[in-house]
Amino acid sequence: MASISIKDLSVSYNRGKTYVLDKLNLEVQDGEFCVFLGPSGCGKSTAMHCIAGLLHPVHGEIRFGDDVMTSASGQGKDKTFVPPQERNIAMVFQEYALYPNMTVRENMSFALKTKKAPKEEVQRRVDYMARMLSIEQLLDRRPAELSGGQRQRVALGRALVRDPQVFLLDEPLGNLDAKLRDQVRYELKKIQLQLGITTIYVTHDQTEAMTMADRIVLLKDGRIMQQGTPDDLYDHPANEFVAGFLGTPQINLFSCTVRRGDGGALTLDAGDFCLAVPDALKASLEGYADRKVDLGVRPSDFELAAGGENAIHAHVDSIEPLGDAYLIYVRVGEKVVVFKYTGEQKPTEKELSLVPNLAKLHLFDPETQNRINA
Repeated sequence: MASISIKDLSVSYNRGKTYVLDKLNLEVQDGEFCVFLGPSGCGKSTAMHCIAGLLHPVHGEIRFGDDVMTSASGQGKDKTFVPPQERNIAMVFQEYALYPNMTVRENMSFALKTKKAPKEEVQRRVDYMARMLSIEQLLDRRPAELSGGQRQRVALGRALVRDPQVFLLDEPLGNLDAKLRDQVRYELKKIQLQLGITTIYVTHDQTEAMTMADRIVLLKDGRIMQQGTPDDLYDHPANEFVAGFLGTPQINLFSCTVRRGDGGALTLDAGDFCLAVPDALKASLEGYADRKVDLGVRPSDFELAAGGENAIHAHVDSIEPLGDAYLIYVRVGEKVVVFKYTGEQKPTEKELSLVPNLAKLHLFDPETQNRINA
């Protein structure tokens, strides 16, 4: 297996006028499951294709361990470029791309046979991977006889049977229904842990990222917005984009003015409600007195209250049952706010008082949109 090091990677399709990737720097540890996450057009698949050797960057360097795979100077000529077939990688795409005239066993063994691996080794590897993926009973079938989930597992097996040092997956679960997606996601993560393969996984689905990743790299417009563990990005988003992209439903954002009251106490004045600034946030907000800040509260960080200090008066618009919780859409003044309620009985009142968890407030500078509180 191998670690992956990316330095100042830049990709442009119009001779440097605009960049799909702009000076991307990243270290992926040996055996790590790293997820490239972001909206369409953010550059996540482009970065993967550069790692695979399918694209030539205009600048930057890519290393697998100590070996340079790509080194581009920006002068129109690569200093170093190892072709994809020599990088010992395996890729799986959203489309299965199985050979329809071959059985599952023949599909999985094809790459090994082209490398003229011994027959006994081919059979051993295919049987081992088929057992891991629970498809050993399918080895004599052809792709047309398989379900979508089975085909995707065959595609995964065909890639993994080669024993690659780097495993690249570009939205591989996009064609599966919700139940199969959950099942294959679980199996894929389990196999990756067992094999210890350095894996990069591209997706726009935050659920896949949060449940599978050792580390998430969240991109926007060709730049890394934040990278870290799923908990890091969810609990401590670096900016408003990260806060809004992660979390379902999305975080609630309010424009507030920081007020200094008698005795120097700070409050967050949103117009329709006012919150006392907890001690842990006072140092971060000292320089924002009489200035605007953006306040973020996740739907799960509200609680029902009987009123009192820090209470937010809200009018119920609608309630969506989720089985184990309720999404309650309320109006606070003219703003629609989402509250995730986990009580056993859904509220029947039309007027509610909500209190946010003051220990989990997220504060952002409205000009830079960067996080204020540590």
